[in-house]
Amino acid sequence: MTPSQTHLVIIPSYNSGGKLAETVKQALACWRPVWVVMDGSTDGSAAALTEGNGLRVLFLERNSGKGAAVLHALLAASREGFTHALVLDADGQHWAADIFRFMQASQKNPAAMILGVPQFAADAPASRKHGRLVGNWWANLETFWGGIEDSLFGFRVYPIQESVRILQGTRGARRFDFDTELAVRLFWAGVPPVNLPTPVQYFKPVEGGTSHFHYLRDNLLLIRRHTLLVLEMLPQMRRIWKLRQRAKHAQNSQ
Repeated sequence: MTPSQTHLVIIPSYNSGGKLAETVKQALACWRPVWVVMDGSTDGSAAALTEGNGLRVLFLERNSGKGAAVLHALLAASREGFTHALVLDADGQHWAADIFRFMQASQKNPAAMILGVPQFAADAPASRKHGRLVGNWWANLETFWGGIEDSLFGFRVYPIQESVRILQGTRGARRFDFDTELAVRLFWAGVPPVNLPTPVQYFKPVEGGTSHFHYLRDNLLLIRRHTLLVLEMLPQMRRIWKLRQRAKHAQNSQ
């Protein structure tokens, strides 16, 4: 497989255990290069990774959050001439086999962000399926229902230059609020969404599943983030509505 010169896969990881090596192997089977960002991990999971053959491992000394880890990789990727990055969770929840399909969509629509829409299995936790509805409603309000079908799902292809500009210009989007805020702000910047359905799977702890989601802390973070986004949206509603109209026209033309 010839490594792409424009599109790469970024996998941020914090204490992901054995699932990290599995995820990296699956990603490399579909695309190269793949960059892993060890976000202050202390579980030794990086020892199972060997750089080379399309794999690079970056390290942050302390845990700084998913957004900070992705920004670290985006900055390095930008310096090396990459234009787009697919972000993939390290815990095995995302369907790595869909990487090639998402990259193709990005290559066809380079001005867009390619957003995964999770397709839940019948045994998926109800909290995962229904708990995101409130956040999705707020994200849709902030974009006037401009086409972001899922605001929380982290399997996405981002345009690097615009994403770096946005992330460097805000103090948010560093932890659990990363996926939501970046999608909304990219929309505000005129980057249209393209939504693709993709399976999601959840692993129990006995299966190697890990989760760093803290219900109270992370929901309070999202509430604060949406409050700030709505307040920032109000003075620019006319401009956002025009972006919404443009995005809807583009979606109808596909």
